[in-house]
Amino acid sequence: MIHEPTILEARHIEKRFNDAVELPVLKDISFAIKKGEFVSVVGKSGCGKSTLLYILSTMDTDFTGDLLIDGELTRGKKERQLANIRNEKIGFVFQFHYLLHEFSVLENVMLPGLKLGRYSHQELEHRAMERLKTLGIESLALKRANKISGGEKQRVAIARALINDPLIIMGDEPTGNLDKRNGEIVFNIFKQMAEEYKQTLLIVTHDTTFANQTQRIIEMEDGRIIRQ
Repeated sequence: MIHEPTILEARHIEKRFNDAVELPVLKDISFAIKKGEFVSVVGKSGCGKSTLLYILSTMDTDFTGDLLIDGELTRGKKERQLANIRNEKIGFVFQFHYLLHEFSVLENVMLPGLKLGRYSHQELEHRAMERLKTLGIESLALKRANKISGGEKQRVAIARALINDPLIIMGDEPTGNLDKRNGEIVFNIFKQMAEEYKQTLLIVTHDTTFANQTQRIIEMEDGRIIRQ
């Protein structure tokens, strides 16, 4: 059996909100995700899922405990270093696609690549087209982002998340704004990415049908992990 490398590890993460009274939000969160795993995080509203994702994505550094991405400890790093980790190693897919409407589909997909600055413009265009092809939407490349459907927009957002070959894709309710059919299309894309391309995925979701089809479920309740 092949031992896959650990892509992300949380060790005893705790988070408190200080608002008149100190409120514990995350309590002793520890888990690891290996390369190619398709993991969902579930739990009732207010259980801490989105707060946890915010920490795991290096956006929130105000917590205790340790976060390791690709074996590298994030604690103590400057914001610029964390931004590099985000650009290079993490792809994001949100409930709302956050596409720039005045740009074409192709330009939207290229944006994180332009930010990273690793590839030439020509190479980036080629990479963006390849990802649009993988998702079956290459015909939309030159359309303005505001001229495509909601389901298509979310597929463009996935292509954008893939442009820098991230180690892990993090999703916050990526099917929450979609109808059943488009939700299934997005799930199947994620499944294919994990199985065929060994893409690691960590998806926060309310959708139990979605979660039950992932390889592993991390269930949260009142800021704790009760199953993983």
